[in-house]
Amino acid sequence: MSSHCNESTVVHEGRVFALHRDRVTLPNGVDATLDVIRHPGAAAIVPVTEQGRVVLIRQFRYAVGGSIWEIPAGTMEPGESPLVCAQRELTEEIGFTAARWHPLGAIMPVPAYSDEIIHLYRAEALLPAKQQLDADEILDVHEFHYGEALEMIRTGKIRDAKTIAGLMMAQSGMVNPLPR
Repeated sequence: MSSHCNESTVVHEGRVFALHRDRVTLPNGVDATLDVIRHPGAAAIVPVTEQGRVVLIRQFRYAVGGSIWEIPAGTMEPGESPLVCAQRELTEEIGFTAARWHPLGAIMPVPAYSDEIIHLYRAEALLPAKQQLDADEILDVHEFHYGEALEMIRTGKIRDAKTIAGLMMAQSGMVNPLPR
């Protein structure tokens, strides 16, 4: 099945994404006008300490009106690979580098209206580095036993999709499972 884009208009070009209004012919032959967010992609990291604890951040997110629990993540720069983005974001957001990186897979957080793909990694053998937050990043770094993080998902304290996916994928045996 495929569709055909007949016309695409950039409605808004922002710092992180562009909003397009596309006139398309769908696989069933129906013509439709769709709004699509074009995003350069991102990387997110499940950082794991030598003690098997997971590092989470509590970050202020204006769009949802407060702070939420997340794994470190960030948008890819032009020409940047997902792994290089993950390595950069780990240092910038939590002040660590990692000696070992395990790809967990990739997710599409909102495919109904965005082409964003988030590449997920598990980072191990963490080494201290200088945290380099962007001016608009307001966050605190916390370590949790993996079981605590899973309980935070179960009780609704963690609601961020990339964080839930990353923690579950890191635990699922896609790489060496974390202790509960």
